[in-house]
Amino acid sequence: MRAMILAAGRGERLRPLTDTTPKPLIEVGGRPLIVHHLERLSAAGVEEVVINLGWLGEQIADYLGDGREFGLQIRYSKEPPGALETAGGIVEALPLLGETPFLAVSADVLTDYPFERLTGIEPGGSAHLVLVDNPPHHPQGDFALRDGQVRLASGDGLTFSGIALFRPELFRGLEPGRRALRPVLEAAIKAGRITGERYRGSWADIGTPDRLAAVRKRSFT
Repeated sequence: MRAMILAAGRGERLRPLTDTTPKPLIEVGGRPLIVHHLERLSAAGVEEVVINLGWLGEQIADYLGDGREFGLQIRYSKEPPGALETAGGIVEALPLLGETPFLAVSADVLTDYPFERLTGIEPGGSAHLVLVDNPPHHPQGDFALRDGQVRLASGDGLTFSGIALFRPELFRGLEPGRRALRPVLEAAIKAGRITGERYRGSWADIGTPDRLAAVRKRSFT
């Protein structure tokens, strides 16, 4: 199975740290965030990883190389200045992702989610989302989950973890360019084409200096 790590963001809220270091290379537990993902993906049996590159992306490519060190083949999808947001970045990378479902994970989360759960399933529709309990900074959540089906939230939402299994056809036909993921997901949810699960293990969104400091005090494997 192929995976995509979404790594092109600017990391505005982590400035000035991200003025010189791309967010995926920020270290937690002695290793860059993106290395945590690569190690877990490799252990889960993933063999090929696509990484989209934006702000300071050359640092990421220089650090990771071709992925051999992690038992992976890494290919890079370079984006224009300003990046393309999540859905736009996936559309840009589709030629590298192939015709079968692929795992996607945001580079700026840290989790012990067992990626092998996703390598062994077929999404029932266009995608399978991993949802988590709402963190303090996002109390309203994103989507609801009922009987394994993702719904638009109406007061009982969970937070999208940034981890998903996507079918490429969810993004085919979309015009290239800057495009957010949420409207794409909402359209598919309304059509009943998104399944999901709730994960109760360790998960953190490294979005601000305070959250980074907090996660550095925790233990992730």
